[in-house]
Amino acid sequence: MKSWQIRHFGIEGLHPSDQPQPTSPAPGQALVKIRAVSLNYRDLLTMQGLYNPRQKLPLVPCSDGSGEVVEVGEGVTRVKVGDRVCAIFAQGWLSGRMTKEKARTTLGGPLQGMLREYAAFDAEGLVPIPEHLDFHQAACLPCAGVTAWNAIVEQGQVKAGDTVLVQGTGGVSMFAMQFARMQGARVIVLSSSDEKLAAVGAKEGINYLAVPDWEKRVREMTAGEGVDHIVEVGGAGTLQRSLKAIRIGGTISIIGQLSGNTTEVNLIPILMQNVRLQGVMVGSRETFEAMNRAITLHRLVPVVDRRVFDFLQVPEAFAHLGVGNHVGKVTISVGS
Repeated sequence: MKSWQIRHFGIEGLHPSDQPQPTSPAPGQALVKIRAVSLNYRDLLTMQGLYNPRQKLPLVPCSDGSGEVVEVGEGVTRVKVGDRVCAIFAQGWLSGRMTKEKARTTLGGPLQGMLREYAAFDAEGLVPIPEHLDFHQAACLPCAGVTAWNAIVEQGQVKAGDTVLVQGTGGVSMFAMQFARMQGARVIVLSSSDEKLAAVGAKEGINYLAVPDWEKRVREMTAGEGVDHIVEVGGAGTLQRSLKAIRIGGTISIIGQLSGNTTEVNLIPILMQNVRLQGVMVGSRETFEAMNRAITLHRLVPVVDRRVFDFLQVPEAFAHLGVGNHVGKVTISVGS
C-alpha cells in the first residue's frame, strides 16, 4: 500500500513510501480503507520536529482521517464491514479525563498516523461518521471538531446570549463559530482578510491587519464589557490582547500557538478580573460521540478549504497550510 513517511524532520524529509498492506485484522481490530485526511497545525509542527523533537522516525504523519471498514477481526461488534468511520485522536481515550497513559496513544505521533491507504485500529477507537457528511468533511472532525466542541460546549459551557470571539478562519476557529452559533451565542471573528470573513459568513468580523488594536474594537462592539469567551489560537502573540478583550469573569480557551508558545503574562488582569484560562486538548471518544449527535441533529457541515489535494500532493498540502491562506480545513484525498 502507499503511504507517506517522515524520515527526517523538515519538509524535505517527507517521502512517499510503499509499505506492506495490513493483513486480516487481529481480534478486536477493524481494517479501515482510508479515504480522506485533514491537516492540523500539530501535523506541521511534527513534520518540522518542533512538536516532539524526540519522536521516533520514520513516522506516518497526520492524526485525522476518515474511511470505511473493509474487514473486522474476531469479537468485533462495534463496527461492521461497510461502515464509514473516523479514528479518534487518542486511541486509548474512550472517556473520562486525559492521563499520561492515554496521551501516549495519539495518532500521527507517537503512533503511526493516517496518511496511508489502509490501517488497522482497535475497534473501540473508531466512531461512525454522521450520514450527511462526505469523507473529506468527516476527516475534519477528530481534532479540530472535538477540540472546538470541548472548548465551547463541554468545558466552556457557552450559552444563548453569550458573545464569543474566535481568532482566524482555520479549522478549530470555524468549528467554534459553528458550535457557538448552535448554542445561540453571538460570534465575532478575527481575520487578516475581509475576503475570508465574507467567505465564512461572519456576521461580525474584524480585520486585524486593518485594526491592529482589535481588542479595543471588541470592547466597542460589546459596549465596553468585553466578550464572554475567546478561542485563543494565536498563543504568545495574541494572549495579552485577549486578556484586554475578555469580560470580567470570562473564559479564554487556549488551543493554539500560531504566533509563539512562550510569553510573559501580566497576572494582575487575570486576578483582578477573575478570568479563567483553560487549556483544551481535543477530547475523548465519549466527547466525539456527543459532538456527532449534535452535528447530526443540526445538519452541521464542516468548513473545508476549497483547494483539495490528492495523495501525490502531500508536500504541497503542508505548504498550503503553512502559508495560512486556507479557510477551514485543508484535506487530502487518499485512494479512489
